[in-house]
Amino acid sequence: MAVDTLTKTTCYHCGDDCNKAIEFDEKTFCCNGCKQVYSILSNNGLCNYYNYNDHPGANRARTDKRFGYLDNESIISELIDYSDDTKTIVTLYIPYIHCSSCIWLLEQLHKINPAIYYSRVDFIKKQVNIRFNKKEVSLRQVVELMSDIGYEPLISLHDIVKDQVVGQKDNLVKKIAVAGFCFGNVMLLSFPEYFGLSGYEQNFRQFFGWLNILFAIPVLLYSGSGYFVSAWHNLRNKVLNIDFPLALGIAVLFIRTVAEILTHTGAGFADTLCGLVFFLLVGKFVQQKTYYHLSFERDYRSFFPVAVQVIEGDRESPLPLSGLKVGQRVRIRHNEIIPADAILLKGDARIDFSFVTGESIPVNKTLGEVIYAGGRQMGEAIELDIIKPVSQSYLTQLWNNEAFTRQQDNRMQTFNERVSKYFTVILLIIAFGAMAYWLPTDARRGVAAFTAVLIVACPCALALSTPFTMSAALGVLDRNLFYLKNTAIVERLAAIDTIVLDKTGTITLGGRAGVLVDANLTNYQKQIIYSVCSNSGHPLSRQICELFNDYERLPVVSYREYAGKGITAYVAGYFVSIGSNRFVNVPRVKAEDKITTRVHIQFDEQYAGYISFEQAYRPGLKEITDLAGKYKIYLLSGDNDQERNALLPYFKDSGYMQFNASPQQKLDFIKSLQLAGRKVMMMGDGLNDSGALKQSDLGVAVTDNVNNFSPGSDAILDGRSLNKLPQFLRFSKNTVSIIHASFLISVVYNLIGLSFAVTGMLSPIIAAILMPLSTATIISFTSIATHLAAKKRELS
Repeated sequence: MAVDTLTKTTCYHCGDDCNKAIEFDEKTFCCNGCKQVYSILSNNGLCNYYNYNDHPGANRARTDKRFGYLDNESIISELIDYSDDTKTIVTLYIPYIHCSSCIWLLEQLHKINPAIYYSRVDFIKKQVNIRFNKKEVSLRQVVELMSDIGYEPLISLHDIVKDQVVGQKDNLVKKIAVAGFCFGNVMLLSFPEYFGLSGYEQNFRQFFGWLNILFAIPVLLYSGSGYFVSAWHNLRNKVLNIDFPLALGIAVLFIRTVAEILTHTGAGFADTLCGLVFFLLVGKFVQQKTYYHLSFERDYRSFFPVAVQVIEGDRESPLPLSGLKVGQRVRIRHNEIIPADAILLKGDARIDFSFVTGESIPVNKTLGEVIYAGGRQMGEAIELDIIKPVSQSYLTQLWNNEAFTRQQDNRMQTFNERVSKYFTVILLIIAFGAMAYWLPTDARRGVAAFTAVLIVACPCALALSTPFTMSAALGVLDRNLFYLKNTAIVERLAAIDTIVLDKTGTITLGGRAGVLVDANLTNYQKQIIYSVCSNSGHPLSRQICELFNDYERLPVVSYREYAGKGITAYVAGYFVSIGSNRFVNVPRVKAEDKITTRVHIQFDEQYAGYISFEQAYRPGLKEITDLAGKYKIYLLSGDNDQERNALLPYFKDSGYMQFNASPQQKLDFIKSLQLAGRKVMMMGDGLNDSGALKQSDLGVAVTDNVNNFSPGSDAILDGRSLNKLPQFLRFSKNTVSIIHASFLISVVYNLIGLSFAVTGMLSPIIAAILMPLSTATIISFTSIATHLAAKKRELS
């Protein structure tokens, strides 16, 4: 039999294969949507868009736009940034921004519609800021224009409920600027002191000292204030963290500097103070690396639409979701989310609950049956009667469950958190010991020794080793499509000893992956097969429909479906049978080594061939399960157990696989592992995994598009990099080892400095040399070592 390959001509706009090519302007397009975008750009003289990148556009096969809700003033007022009598400013999130062509086109909107004054793109945040004339163009028209050219904004309920995001502005950059300015000037004024003052320069010694104090004051009160606040709060809670010795060292540096300058006994340590705060803040800035285009704190509101279509009489109008009430009738179209619990009144409901329950097979609902919120309609438009408000729906109650939202207190301590309390105690013992040793014979030297110990042993290198190492590690993981919420997550990743995997969407692939047509089929026969399978809700029928979705549906007569066997129907005079080999009555074809399912096809009792479906698991599943010698590997799925035998080769035994698990059962399973002393990493992709992700020591959301909805988590892993998980785990252990090594380096520097400090003879120049030298050593070591570790794990 001939094999029908699906590879066709490439679309000029989006680069996808053209199963049904459309010719226009001597170019080929995969669908009318892509052709329409090209036509708009061509008519407006914007075809330079295609010069920046090959095939820069997104596929526009679906062009059904419903932005009627953007005529609602209450919704508009929540979305816009500013508005007056003539102009409006709005910032929209565009997940499709990915290249220079996108930026260029989105900043040329004023050429398509002159009522748009300007548009500016923030590539990192994937946002575009637009100012337009509200009298000549509406927000809805602006959004429709962006959708027409292939950049539809993603507007969800999360954008409306703005109290979800409570941001506290951090003035860290300003603090670094102040500390850096003061540090540079103090160093300049201190050079004469370092190299010795001539008789003439002695006249300026006191003047330079006062200037140094003036520069040190803003560093102390503004740039370094955060360390004092943190140390005070932790002391009130009877906790010793690394901020306490840092705050103590900064305070002692300032006090001793002022004392020496006032008493004319020395030049003080203003340079060390300013340098210390500057480098600490730089380390903090590096540590606070974030991914602005990702959200690690998402909830169901990011999943829900802004408005729904409400039916009143013969009219259909958009209504904000917050205004939806019990008893209202709504229309839900293909691929739309059901926003509240409701009863089916009209239409063929085939609901995909995979994102809520984990069950991958769509559920068919009959008229009068209750459909719960969070399901996605996968067929024709249906009409529903709302029986519960959004706030009381099943999905909302699930998300608001105390078990899913409580702050966990089982998080692992970082290395700095564990070491800092011992470091502080030892530091205070040495400081008081040195003072007690010298005090009986030389009180002044005793005080000098006490303050010198606090100055030189201030854990600058310790405070810098972790942020610079972890920041370098985050950069490596970032390049490999693994995004961590913050630097502390790297240490959690290294401590993991148990991995729990969700199935649907986490280790499985959707779409056309693993589908092969081994049959001699004409285009008309494909249209017949599509027409028959479109009446079935079976997952294999759905995949066949996705395979042949470019064809129009033909009338079907005498359709019958036999559970577990197949389907028959009359179409255009043909009697069509589609199903298992026994159902179609053909000999069984010997399978290859791969796990496959075959659907056989027959026209008027003449065998035409089969369509095979491989078990589409993500690349890397075998690599993960091969870790079973070092890690406990579990499968925890809300789906049924029909793939138990197919998955058994990947897991130790069937006891390591659990199916039909509810969201609460997933959370409880994770908790039981933790009670047994395990450090658990949970990997999931849906709302049904949210509780388990929250409960686990490390929650990882797996997604095929990091800009699409994913549940709140500690990390987001692009599905393409699942096969690198073993490398990520080994690399995280390497980074922790690097932190330990850098800590030993900082201990060596502290020992050298303390040998001067305990004698009470520490000079400013020694402090000025040791502090930046130790800092430079730590930063260089961590950066080079992390790079080598990444190269060793093939992640560079």
